[in-house]
Amino acid sequence: MFVWEGVTLTGVMESPSTTLPGWFTELFAHRRWVRRATPFPHVYVRDVFVDEFYQRLSAEYQRVRRERPAEFHEVNENYSADSISLNKLRSGPLALFTSREWHDLIAGVAGVPGTGDIEGGVHHHPPESPRGWPHSDLAPAWFPGEPPAPDETRLPDNTVDIQNGEREPDVAARELVRGVAIMFYLANEPNWNAGDGGETALFAHVHGRHDPEPDLLVPPLNNSMVIFECTPRSWHTFAGNNVHDRNCVVMWLHRPKSEAVRRWGENHIVEW
Repeated sequence: MFVWEGVTLTGVMESPSTTLPGWFTELFAHRRWVRRATPFPHVYVRDVFVDEFYQRLSAEYQRVRRERPAEFHEVNENYSADSISLNKLRSGPLALFTSREWHDLIAGVAGVPGTGDIEGGVHHHPPESPRGWPHSDLAPAWFPGEPPAPDETRLPDNTVDIQNGEREPDVAARELVRGVAIMFYLANEPNWNAGDGGETALFAHVHGRHDPEPDLLVPPLNNSMVIFECTPRSWHTFAGNNVHDRNCVVMWLHRPKSEAVRRWGENHIVEW
């Protein structure tokens, strides 16, 4: 069910769940997925999964963090999060986020025909992490091999540099562009309150604004999610000043570069 600023849109958008298998749809709590127009178009969801499956996701992430700390790496220079790649989480409940069913659901909700290529990880910010910088996520991404089949997904690997496509001469690769961003919050303080920080900040625009104040803060509530198409105006960042640990699955679906250039213009695709 979809809602636009409190108005139910059931029937306006075709639900992709009608083509998804029962084992998959049974994982969801079937709450309202709210489509918001400002500060830029995005979808917000509370209680994404039924509680039993959410608890499995959270417990698995906590186990991985406890037992495999060496597999967490710095996300970016001067950025306060470390992360474990979804490539390393392809067994157990967290593998849901790399499934074709999940890809197709999110692509349908966002209205972006994805290529089947997925990239992302689970980000962890320790308490008192500084704020990030606003960015749009409209960036290139290189994936190895031929396009995945309609029932497959493909993730980046160490044969191709995802940022610039560097590879050995005999390695095939495709240049894509991030099409949809997804943030799913899990394993956070269950009693998060306003003022505890760690939200995702969304901005209407950032040009000409020095250290802009966010136009909307998305709280890191467990089992909630925000989805948006990557566009030249999808400005967002980690809000920082978090009292508690902040954990979040951060991932992207992708579209062909030619399609992104046709829609947004090549000058709006931000190089790494």
